[in-house]
Amino acid sequence: MTIAVLAHDSRKELALQFCTAYSAILSRNTVIATGTTGRMLAQATGLPVHCYLSGRLGGIQQISARVACDEVDLVLFFRDPLRADTGSMTEQNLLRLCDMHSVPIATNIATAEVLLRGLDQGDLDYREGMHPPVAEPVLPQRAVC
Repeated sequence: MTIAVLAHDSRKELALQFCTAYSAILSRNTVIATGTTGRMLAQATGLPVHCYLSGRLGGIQQISARVACDEVDLVLFFRDPLRADTGSMTEQNLLRLCDMHSVPIATNIATAEVLLRGLDQGDLDYREGMHPPVAEPVLPQRAVC
């Protein structure tokens, strides 16, 4: 399973503590993250984390694109509900794509805990069948002049 981790600046420490506590579960999955969060997560837990750009530089859009392509199975987005731009279009788009593609998303620590415990118990195994098959690349025919 592929798990995306994102965190607002004021929630990064909470995200790191959470991911450290659940590192055994996370280690059995592929973890992707926005840049700063991912680097901090890899350093704190020792987990291999594929880092995208920083959230403000396009990392949220990159993870949203992976969600849209059914390449993400679970999103942990530690949001700050008191942040002025919490409802930004970028974040709203991520939430909308998770809804459209039935990707479970946690926006707080309580929901994140429920989802990771469910993942550990096999409750999210249905996600395995949702990944598109990987097709062989089709190379364009060479033009004949």
